[in-house]
Amino acid sequence: MHIQVPLEIIFWIAVVAILYTYAFYPVLLSVVSALRGRPVRQAPFTPSVTIIIAAYNEERDLAAKLENTLALDYPKSHLQILVASDCSQDQTDEIARRYASRGVELHRQAERHGKTAAQNAAVEKARGEILLFSDATTLYRPDVLSVIVPNFADPEVGCVTGRVIYTDDAESTVGQGTRSYWNYEFLLKKGESSIGSLIGVCGCMYAVRKSAYVPLYNEACSDFVIATVMVKQGLRAIYEPNAICWEEPNAQAKRELAVRVRITTQTFADLWRNRDMLNPLTSGFYAIQLLSHKVLRYMTAVFLSILFIVSGILAFNSWVFAVIFGCQLAVYLVAALSFALEKVGIKSHFLAFPQYFVITNLASLFALVKLIRGERYIRWEPVRNSQVSPANTTNIATSGERSA
Repeated sequence: MHIQVPLEIIFWIAVVAILYTYAFYPVLLSVVSALRGRPVRQAPFTPSVTIIIAAYNEERDLAAKLENTLALDYPKSHLQILVASDCSQDQTDEIARRYASRGVELHRQAERHGKTAAQNAAVEKARGEILLFSDATTLYRPDVLSVIVPNFADPEVGCVTGRVIYTDDAESTVGQGTRSYWNYEFLLKKGESSIGSLIGVCGCMYAVRKSAYVPLYNEACSDFVIATVMVKQGLRAIYEPNAICWEEPNAQAKRELAVRVRITTQTFADLWRNRDMLNPLTSGFYAIQLLSHKVLRYMTAVFLSILFIVSGILAFNSWVFAVIFGCQLAVYLVAALSFALEKVGIKSHFLAFPQYFVITNLASLFALVKLIRGERYIRWEPVRNSQVSPANTTNIATSGERSA
């Protein structure tokens, strides 16, 4: 066939792109780290710290979070605890007020503009030299501050994130997939941090030098943009693996898909806003990190679609491509099986990886469509396992500048 060669070229380009993204990029990080690693100059340091706990309808978890925060091993005279309520409609505000006698402060937004806006407003009330941003569902190890803050003794460090351990008591299939995904992510964070700066932090635990904090636009995916903000100021965002927290993963694939679509849609928009950082002449190796870890990762869904379609066409004339097409089909059928089994309450750790791989790439496709259509996520709708209506968390996009 006259289209055989062009199709094979397209196929192998897609293969190389996927292999580079998932396999060669981690190797590249290891090589660059070995050649020009930048260790952090830690030193004893006890600055004042403000812990900002973002909350929207968190009555289920807020009390436990506040008890956990009050128990942190850090001088109480150097610690401010501030709950930023984004117009919560349940008992969140009342729970925060009950802890006022123990030093907890409440900031309630006058209008609901989303998590990032609530954080921006809380920063204005913060007295600490270091700001530690947290979610209400995240529990910290007691020594987390004493592990994080010595990194800020290095004047080049503007932001520090830690390691999240997912406690999946339900032992769900998607929970196991989440663990595998983040183990890989933390491997990349270790390499990126040792080279210079992360391209994103963990949204449930990251600390920022207050003097370097820049208010972010409301629809920003703050845990991604904050790292870029640091780099633009000549600072580093680094990974501290000994700063540990615990988080509960979503137990249902539908909910996890909704979360991944929201995050990816926001990140696509943030990449576009900060597209100047994709130029190596502007940001050096950081541009390579952005292209590899974010752009190509999110475009993997497109490459996978190309592989599936092209190998399906070539399979009619080649047993090799027929086998390749069959393997892809098998992976997607296995992922579909895991979704079906979940609906009837059957869990399978064996199916966790293919299911989560499909979830992340399906989310990228949905997010790309939303980006093209001009949809944005502004309001904050946390997805919790105790909620019974996950469908409500997917209908929170806005078109253009129109809020939901």
